[in-house]
Amino acid sequence: MEIRRALPQDIRELLHCLKMRSKYAVLLVFVISLVIIEKENNFISRVSDKLKQSPQALAEANSTEASPASAKNGSLASLQELDAAFSQLRSHLYNITLQLAGDGDPGPRRHVLLMATTRTGSSFVGEFFNQQGSIFYLFEPLWHVEKTVTFLPGGASAVGSALVYRDVLKQLFLCDLYILENFISPVPEGHLTPFLFRRGSSHSLCEEPVCTPSTKKVFEKYYCKNRRCGPLNITLAAEACRRKQHVALKTVRIRQLEFLQPLVEDPRLDLRIIQLVRDPRAVLASRMVAFSGKYETWKKWASEGEAPLREEEVQRLRGNCESIRVSAELGLRRPGWLRGRYMLVRYEDVARAPLQKAREMFRFAGLPLTPQVEEWIGKNTQAPRDGNGVYSTCKNSSEQFDKWRFSMPFKLAQVVQDACAPAMRLFGYKLASSPAALANRSFSLLEEAQPAWVT
Repeated sequence: MEIRRALPQDIRELLHCLKMRSKYAVLLVFVISLVIIEKENNFISRVSDKLKQSPQALAEANSTEASPASAKNGSLASLQELDAAFSQLRSHLYNITLQLAGDGDPGPRRHVLLMATTRTGSSFVGEFFNQQGSIFYLFEPLWHVEKTVTFLPGGASAVGSALVYRDVLKQLFLCDLYILENFISPVPEGHLTPFLFRRGSSHSLCEEPVCTPSTKKVFEKYYCKNRRCGPLNITLAAEACRRKQHVALKTVRIRQLEFLQPLVEDPRLDLRIIQLVRDPRAVLASRMVAFSGKYETWKKWASEGEAPLREEEVQRLRGNCESIRVSAELGLRRPGWLRGRYMLVRYEDVARAPLQKAREMFRFAGLPLTPQVEEWIGKNTQAPRDGNGVYSTCKNSSEQFDKWRFSMPFKLAQVVQDACAPAMRLFGYKLASSPAALANRSFSLLEEAQPAWVT
């Protein structure tokens, strides 16, 4: 105390000033730390970009050097300057928060699984999510898994495959794309691969910074459609997944809804499951065109009456319909673990009213329907002619969805109806009683959708 009294007045004031400035600096660091902890990484990166545009406030707030002028004018002026700098920074952060909120609060991170079977329109519906810029979308990532487990000695049982699929889906939803390296052939080197199935069907894998410069003499089996990109860097893809606000995956390779319960109950995920179904008569007609070789027996029997239809073929059809029906019935029963997280959608309803159904699906998933999605739907559902190729997503959807009726032999429709009647009744597909009824344009084969389908 005696030593402190002996100090000149101006030095005591300077020490007091420095002490107060240190307290404010600590307070400032503490406040900023709270902001960083409170906001998610995606939000903070945007705030940081905004702050870089105005470094003056940061420079003033972080300055701890006592200038000669400040010491000469006394502690009051220094504290007022520090208060002003602190207030300016706080106001700057607040204004940026309001600005970003005005752009639309991204809300919680959602995970969407589009669950379907082949030739049900899943590529078309999946594009709704692919067109939304804040969604990291993957097209059929389980294709590689199926190829691997199928070629294992003796193959894999349906239950074993489902468990593998489920575990891979979980890692993909968590942006662990490295899990795919265990199934891609040839094995990626240095996390680089030109062999990710249908890479071009995912915007997130074909935009910067994931789209790296193309490399000469590297054969890209699955390439980006609208730009030249080099081999897929899985590390960059995983980082892009983490930067996106939401994740959506489309798969036709898992049908057992009950196996997904651990994913729904995982606290790291906010999973919403959309099960897409289609009239099994239309599915068979489409598969006979898309996978002609596998359905040669069906085609010959339907057109020529030759090569009697084998019972195992019919049993396979019946088994497919039953697995879809069982999963849908589970979802519609609304068990506690699935309540509010399951939605059943008919492809025919999407084709007749694509924008309306898109709004319903996005509302169910808790996602915003952006103008880009609406624009894509408008351009790709009102085409004068269907796009080329069996995987085309460009259609006149309101006219296309029941074209199969006018080319399918009635006896073929009867086989499907006999094998899939329980599923057809559940989903509201009417059975045709005669060739005339099947081909009658004025006779609808659709019941009205059940309101309880969103659960």
